[in-house]
Amino acid sequence: MGSKKKETALQVNISTQELWEEMLSSKGVTVVDVYQGWCGPCRPVVSLFQKMRIEVGLDLLHFALAEADSLDVLEKYRGRCEPTFLFYAGGELVAVVRGANAPLLQKTILDQLEAEKKLLTEGGERKVFHQRSPVPWQSLNQMQSSMERLMRLL
Repeated sequence: MGSKKKETALQVNISTQELWEEMLSSKGVTVVDVYQGWCGPCRPVVSLFQKMRIEVGLDLLHFALAEADSLDVLEKYRGRCEPTFLFYAGGELVAVVRGANAPLLQKTILDQLEAEKKLLTEGGERKVFHQRSPVPWQSLNQMQSSMERLMRLL
């Protein structure tokens, strides 16, 4: 019998807090595809991720999937209908890409890998991404109701 190569999954499914913590502790850059349960992960970018993995290698580039409803840390991404990609390095959020924009994803992956390699070889400080929280749908609905009431008064 011939030996078969053990195939590694391209994207690791993160479904528990323990797996999330493990992902945060991994060396290099991890790209997390945050998706909604009703629509699933972003399939069009998988071929880009495969290409990047082959070109860059396995050491410093990792890909993961995480359903927004399954992890409390992803609560702010619930109810959003566009693909969201979170970039983590050294346990910190370092970049976010919204939408299935392959050229932007590729550029962000390369930029973050370069920054991480430089940090690992030369030291320095990691640039952490600070994002504003999206407005909850409830707040938008309340705002719309208030505007409708105001318009009726006029």
